[in-house]
Amino acid sequence: MSPPLGGLSGRRIVVTRRSGQASGLVRFLAERGATVLEVPAIEIAPPADLGPLDEALRGLHRFDWVVFPSANAVSAVRERLLALGLPCALSGRGPRLASVGPATSEAIRAAFPDDVVELEPEADFRAAGLVRAFAARGGAGCRILLPVSTRAREELPRGLRGLGAQVEVVPAYATVEPPGLKEAVARCLAAGFDVIAFASPSAVESFAAAAGPSSALASTSTSYRTTSLARRNVTQSTASSARGH
Repeated sequence: MSPPLGGLSGRRIVVTRRSGQASGLVRFLAERGATVLEVPAIEIAPPADLGPLDEALRGLHRFDWVVFPSANAVSAVRERLLALGLPCALSGRGPRLASVGPATSEAIRAAFPDDVVELEPEADFRAAGLVRAFAARGGAGCRILLPVSTRAREELPRGLRGLGAQVEVVPAYATVEPPGLKEAVARCLAAGFDVIAFASPSAVESFAAAAGPSSALASTSTSYRTTSLARRNVTQSTASSARGH
């Protein structure tokens, strides 16, 4: 057995991404000697009402932009297009595509290989960075479709509207608690860890809620920083955080 690539020996790192999204990160950390605890904090489900999303997808020609704030939004839109029997190509029906960051852009290219991502922040791959990218391009008067989680925050649509854009926010998916999350989090807390890698605010909130109100994590969840998975290189950023712990 070859020795680990080094740097993370003895570190215990909790990965909260869903299994299908976490394999590369888990492999990277394990190869460097970390003990990886996989505790998916959210599952993705259809929203209770698919009507607004269906209407928007049937009328894509009405929009100048489709703005994707996450890879989950990309998957949800593609799945719904297939269910409706609509073409899995967006730009050909009118709108241009914008992404919150590299991971989401990669998901767009995989889901819609004939489309091109025309706008992505140069840095700060969050809502604020995307708003600045639109501000630099000129967003006044743009008609924007924004497919989001049912638990999405208001920062992105508020920022885009502040630029003068017309934003239609449609729930594309719901984030729900996976079965057995409370028990998995309890085992994780009891065993101890060095770093938790979160990919979204909803994952932070779900993990903290499962931890219970008496835990230190729950009491500080609203200010918990998730920068390690918001950067361009997810695996390297998480490793760097763990080494510095």
